[in-house]
Amino acid sequence: MKLLFDLFPIILFFVAYKLAGIYMATGVAIVASVAQIAWLKWRNRPIEPMQWLSLGIIVVFGGLTLFLRDEAFIKWKPTILYGAFAVALVGARLLRGRNLIQAVMGKQIRLPEPIWSQLNSAWAIFFALQAALNIIVAYRFSTDVWVNFKLFGSMGLTLVFVILQALWLGRHIQEEPDAS
Repeated sequence: MKLLFDLFPIILFFVAYKLAGIYMATGVAIVASVAQIAWLKWRNRPIEPMQWLSLGIIVVFGGLTLFLRDEAFIKWKPTILYGAFAVALVGARLLRGRNLIQAVMGKQIRLPEPIWSQLNSAWAIFFALQAALNIIVAYRFSTDVWVNFKLFGSMGLTLVFVILQALWLGRHIQEEPDAS
């Protein structure tokens, strides 16, 4: 359910694009993102920094797309978001000695410290590659291809990455010691 909730603005963007074009889709994505945050606030649910960042980027770059009638701005949104994730993962590690992946996943699984470092690096590289791939698709292909890539290609790559990561992590997960 959380995954569907997180994908809500992207799915609405895709549907609106297919029905009414890039500018309507951009407006729908902005409204859906604002509604998503408002819903979380109304339900007294925590709002993750990633959600605030995504909202800020969609409002700014989507707003520029609508105001200037230039679809290039909305095409930059995923690149900026993925790039910000990559920079945050690397920056937190280098500047503060903090592994953000471990901070997020550490309560669910136990891994040796070197594996946490590798996992953090893998995610940073994945996000950097996603950022680059988005901008390549945005500028080398039509808007229609980019929109399809945004939903299916990017999500597909993420799913494959997560599955491969799970298989790799399965070899390194440490068992909890028995309480007896």
